[in-house]
Amino acid sequence: MIAFPAIDLLQGQVVRLRQGERANMRVYSDDPVEVAKRFADAGASWIHVVNLSAALGETREAQLENLHAIEKLGALDELSMELGGGARRMEDIERYLGLGATRVSLGTAIVRAPAFVRKAVAQYGDALSADIAARGDAVRVDGWRKGAAQGIADVCMRARDLGFKHLVFTNVELDGTREGIEAQPYRRVAELVDFPVVASGGVSNLDDIRALAALGPEVLEGVIIGSALYEGTVDLASAIAILEG
Repeated sequence: MIAFPAIDLLQGQVVRLRQGERANMRVYSDDPVEVAKRFADAGASWIHVVNLSAALGETREAQLENLHAIEKLGALDELSMELGGGARRMEDIERYLGLGATRVSLGTAIVRAPAFVRKAVAQYGDALSADIAARGDAVRVDGWRKGAAQGIADVCMRARDLGFKHLVFTNVELDGTREGIEAQPYRRVAELVDFPVVASGGVSNLDDIRALAALGPEVLEGVIIGSALYEGTVDLASAIAILEG
């Protein structure tokens, strides 16, 4: 399994949001590259980057600051980058890939623009990942600020039918809380799409990492670790050893 240390970017800074809420934000660094290099030194081979300024529709200046930071992250040879946030047009995908992303995540577009997504997956294939976030059974879109009419099962099966082979599933209720994980939603999503998924939301300690690893590679491709790294409750090198073991 892959450990995906998270780098969420807002106005070029590394931040974490509690349950995706802009009002509950903590800034951890103004140097995303230094953060990424620290993750690489701990043994990470991937980073999961979210362009929050684009996802939340922030100012043009804020989005440009993020793009500059993303370009620098994409230039780090030692790390592959999964990048999401605000990718809703073919030009967005092309821009993100051009900035060095290995994978681009599509979320809101799966619900709002499936015809575009089908075309994108046909063109870019394995370079794309579905990004589905939910609070309970309610799927969230537009930077998690709005609810979709469809539930988890409908959106997951749509992602499968659109041709995705990678999927990040976020438990919004736990994201950024460090309150522990819930394993069952990941089992359910993996069964719905019929391939292993990436778990996101709630990791608080190495016991959570062990519990996720115990789900097995048929359920999980990897685990995104965010606030627990920044708050020091998870040692990345130890998490990688557990997931890779």
